[in-house]
Amino acid sequence: MRKANNSYYKSIAYIIKGNSDMKAGLAITALFVILALTAPYIAPYGVYDTDTSSILKPPSIKHLLGTDEMGRDLLSLNLYALKSTLLVGLLSAILASIIGLLMGIISGYYNGLIDWVISRVVDFLIAIPAIVLMIVMGSIFASGILSVILIIALLSWAPIARVIRSIVLSVKELPFVQAAKALGASDLRIIRKHIFPSVIPMTLALTILSIPNAIFSYAALVFMGVGSVEELNLGTILYYAYVSGSLASGKWWYFIPPGFLLVMLSLALMMTGRALERELNPRLKGEQHEL
Repeated sequence: MRKANNSYYKSIAYIIKGNSDMKAGLAITALFVILALTAPYIAPYGVYDTDTSSILKPPSIKHLLGTDEMGRDLLSLNLYALKSTLLVGLLSAILASIIGLLMGIISGYYNGLIDWVISRVVDFLIAIPAIVLMIVMGSIFASGILSVILIIALLSWAPIARVIRSIVLSVKELPFVQAAKALGASDLRIIRKHIFPSVIPMTLALTILSIPNAIFSYAALVFMGVGSVEELNLGTILYYAYVSGSLASGKWWYFIPPGFLLVMLSLALMMTGRALERELNPRLKGEQHEL
């Protein structure tokens, strides 16, 4: 089983090479990452550069994506906004995956009250729309980036925990795990040596799939004024497009580009995550072949 788990890591390059969806998703994601990292060098203007003669002007040679209500270049703002958007989405997804991984392992491995309590919490978080709870928590706690990351993570781990729990329930009944128990191996050793390696590959796929949800949640919180509007991100641009009346007046160059970037980034990550999930989950892989 350990060899099988090692093969997952060794075959990542093979999976990428043989999966067009994953290659496309990774290519688009890599492009966004490059744009985010090189924004200070490729953006035509700085974040605080204003042109008072160009207020809410449509795209032109001087400003390729137009300007906002303060005369700032929107192409530059969108490029600078990518870094914060990606960073918050990635950190939120990683934290949510860590919580979901731990809760899923504990719930699946141990029976009784622990499993019942965690399962009920998971059912509650899945049943209630996460964005509603995020808005409530965001309005109570501080609106800084760290608070937003914690709020998104604490309300997004439940689906991950449910999947991990189902895997653990199957793995812990396998003969080699039962043999380890019979030989007196401790629960911690069994989890570390057998359970943990079995769920890590799927956790990786679920983490990637969680990033788009975290990115949209972040943008939604900021757009609705719950998250911090001081930190530049794609949600901030959409928020000010709404506040300035550009959304209602149809000044498309203000709100369509950040919306397009959000959709394309999320789509690329979804393609990557789904492709990896299909490769790691034989059931899904079989369904794909049947189609």
